[in-house]
Amino acid sequence: MAASGVPRPLVVANWKMNGLRRDGIDRARALAGLARAKGHGPCDIALCPPATLLVELRAALDGSEIALGAQDCHATESGAHTGDLAAPMLADVGCRYVIVGHSERRAGHGETDEAVRSKALAALRAGLVPIVCVGESEAERGRGDGVKVVRGQLDRALPEGVAADALVIAYEPIWAIGTGRTPQAGEIVALHAMIREACAARFSGGTAALRVLYGGSVNARNAAEILALDGVNGALVGGASLDAVGFWTICEAAGRHVAAAPGR
Repeated sequence: MAASGVPRPLVVANWKMNGLRRDGIDRARALAGLARAKGHGPCDIALCPPATLLVELRAALDGSEIALGAQDCHATESGAHTGDLAAPMLADVGCRYVIVGHSERRAGHGETDEAVRSKALAALRAGLVPIVCVGESEAERGRGDGVKVVRGQLDRALPEGVAADALVIAYEPIWAIGTGRTPQAGEIVALHAMIREACAARFSGGTAALRVLYGGSVNARNAAEILALDGVNGALVGGASLDAVGFWTICEAAGRHVAAAPGR
């Protein structure tokens, strides 16, 4: 928690399936260099590259305070699961965070809310912080079902009885991801408030320490406006995180708004 009682902003770079070894290392070193030179003060930063880069990027980030994260994990600790990675394996190579339930995993791999919950529990058992993604499609939004859909995802995907600072929630409207479109400011505020209210009974000790990130076409141009909104505790950044300087601009915007009004 920041000195103001507001959760420290968290900005997460999700590189998705981008980056060969050389450009991935160079990009990570550039970010680490910015962090060491400028500092990121009250803003936490996590980098989630493809799994092929995790080991070498851990070394590239050393001394920068930028945390390493993964883009997915399996729900079990070991076994006959060809192509999957267990949460303890990710912790073993230095990961601190892991994204679970990203809309692209749900759509492309048929992941259900129940599967996302199992992965979040596996991450917690391994000492990782799961970043649990929720969000509605354009069709669901058009029908006026956006709030209902997200609330249902929260009910089914979130573990119960854990501390609010043990996980992170990322609200990513599916229709905004990679499209350059974002919800109206009032829509973001309302959804983040609903998420916090819906989680109130699920976490031990309340939701004061819960970080709710916004994801969906966040970039260097719109980050300051989005991150200044009430209830937004950081961002999950996709394509814009592939540019080190642009991504750093987003991190700086998050740091500037750490002292926002209570409830953020």
